Amino acid sequence: MVRLELDQIVMRRMKEDDIEIVKALIKEGCEGTENRLILHILTRPLCLFVLAVLSSVLRCLVHSFILALTIPVFLLIVFLKITMPRSTGVLGSSRPYWDYVGSSYRGMQDETLSNPYSRISGKTPVTKKPRRRIGCKDKEMSSEKITPEREQTAGQVWVAQCEGEIVGCIFRESETRPGIARICRLVTGCWYRREGLGRLLVQSLENREREAGAHRVYAHIPYPSKVGEAFFRKVGYVQLGEVENGEEEEEIEKETPEKGFMGYPLTKVYYKDL
Repeated sequence: MVRLELDQIVMRRMKEDDIEIVKALIKEGCEGTENRLILHILTRPLCLFVLAVLSSVLRCLVHSFILALTIPVFLLIVFLKITMPRSTGVLGSSRPYWDYVGSSYRGMQDETLSNPYSRISGKTPVTKKPRRRIGCKDKEMSSEKITPEREQTAGQVWVAQCEGEIVGCIFRESETRPGIARICRLVTGCWYRREGLGRLLVQSLENREREAGAHRVYAHIPYPSKVGEAFFRKVGYVQLGEVENGEEEEEIEKETPEKGFMGYPLTKVYYKDL
């Protein structure tokens, strides 16, 4: 672990030069999530029943019991590997993260989030040009035309920068309902975890949304992520549906978790009233 000086963190909108670094950060943060989601789906009772039926049918065609058992599982894993990145990249968004990130840098790039630690310490964060990660090669920017509609639906990506290095990022989905904000991805670098960086990103974004008039923030968390659930509970979030009342039932219908194979949920929805 590397000790972070939180009062030296600059939180700003992602710029075009940051895209490849942010993609690498997301890939690092998603490591293992996809496999855990696949295991979660494969062990659901209905999925096990379907696999058993397919294995029984194949047993009549294939004389090997092992092949009849493994072929359906293998094909399902391949199918999930191909289709699941749309959900594990940016949770709560129907687009894969590479499209989301590639469309989100446009807009007011000079915007920053207020850092409460800087106000307390009185220090001014040092802003440096972001350092490139090893392995991040220069790529020609796509000449694809980004329409205003796509830019609007892309949402926002905020990065946390410390001494020229991007150490974390948080994704805010585009506003689909007045007064409602959605966090669909929070990533911190593996060397900077358990240092308060995730809490700083979430609370700073919450303060900005509160000032903009939002009264509730949603967060979509991968279904098997116990660490993610524990983190958001610590910062004051509650799982949608835990409190039974008429208002919550209406919100459950409006804010649905991301669905995967056979309709199984891939995310849990948490919320916090501002």
